Amino acid sequence: MHEGCSGNFTNGQEVVNKIRAMGFNQQNVPMPFEYKCECGNTFMYETFEMTCPECKMTYGVTPCHCFDPENVMAAGKKY
Repeated sequence: MHEGCSGNFTNGQEVVNKIRAMGFNQQNVPMPFEYKCECGNTFMYETFEMTCPECKMTYGVTPCHCFDPENVMAAGKKY
């Protein structure tokens, strides 16, 4: 189940499912950052799984890739 940092994900749902299964989804990222949602709203990205407070889009990023906001992937609204 755990592939270290070599796991490849084709979409955001796979990322969110993985971090939920590993229990990381509600843990804090080491360095929070501002993130701009697809809807245009900007919010602080603080945990490995976040939901835009404006449109409810769910996002996820793995612990190995959380240092670059480019690695955040959308999983779907209210996912």
